[in-house]
Amino acid sequence: MDRSFYLNLAAGGMRMPIGTHLVLHEQPDPAAIELDGDRLGDVCAQAADRFRTPLAVPLMDLKLEKEALLLALGVAPGEIDGFHFSEPPAEGPRFDSTPRMRATCDAIRRVAARPDLVPLGMGIGPFSLMTKLVADPIAPVYLAGTGLTADDDPEVALVERVLAVGTELLLEYFATQIEAGAKAIIVCEPAANAVYFSPKQLAEGSDTFDRYVMEPMRRIRALFAETGTDLVFHDCGELTDGMVEKFGTLDPAMMSLGSSRALWEDAARIPKSTVLFGNLPTKRFPSPQLTVEDVAWLARDLREKMAETGHPFILASECDVLSVPGCEREIMAKVEAFMDA
Repeated sequence: MDRSFYLNLAAGGMRMPIGTHLVLHEQPDPAAIELDGDRLGDVCAQAADRFRTPLAVPLMDLKLEKEALLLALGVAPGEIDGFHFSEPPAEGPRFDSTPRMRATCDAIRRVAARPDLVPLGMGIGPFSLMTKLVADPIAPVYLAGTGLTADDDPEVALVERVLAVGTELLLEYFATQIEAGAKAIIVCEPAANAVYFSPKQLAEGSDTFDRYVMEPMRRIRALFAETGTDLVFHDCGELTDGMVEKFGTLDPAMMSLGSSRALWEDAARIPKSTVLFGNLPTKRFPSPQLTVEDVAWLARDLREKMAETGHPFILASECDVLSVPGCEREIMAKVEAFMDA
């Protein structure tokens, strides 16, 4: 899509949560809807209508790709949640979409039938997928930062092989979502952060962040460029300034960052062709310690600071806003507070 579409949304003062999960859990049978593409698409459209945005966002469920990868490699369904590779996986497994993946693609098709909405896709990033498949990814990433290679250390070899296999699955899944009609895709890389990558090693010149995060993301970005699909990059992890600057080189249409970042400072690190999206502390919305009045103040403060920067900005949630049993009214009241502030 023309980049001016997102810039105009920002200039028009649009604000929105990633709130599909909230609307889904207002329905009597959310688990059934997750497997029914038409009904799931209707929920995505309802969320867009509710929150006054043309962007129809799928559920941010970052477990789907792990399930698909492990099923392709012959792991029993009942073992998937707790499964971690101890040996590098086989090369070239044939991936099949799971029922949840097919429902997501069918939901995108359903949304695409409405000319007033822009259907978005959704998926985990390659590095974050790898961290779900290895019991201890931090140690081998650190060892790689000291200069050890896959030939030197079996744990480094494991991380690199899992990362490569996962990237291939993601390229296929994103291509399927694009075929279904996605005009933009939110790629979520929350594990690409200072917990998994030593800031000291990076400052000393380690290339692990480039090799393990940026190179796989550039492959995804190339697919999007070939197909005219926009990248919405999301990372709500603890980031260094250098990480944010590297993400900016992907030229995303929008960049979504967590509430740990001061967006008015990050505005100088990101090209103005990228809309900054965020970053109210919506993970804390279930907590009574964060009041509705607090949210309204934070929203006003963030809007004022971002206006001073002149950087295109959409006031939004730092991540998806989850429906928490027993807290539904409180969470929705806080969403409405920042929508109306």
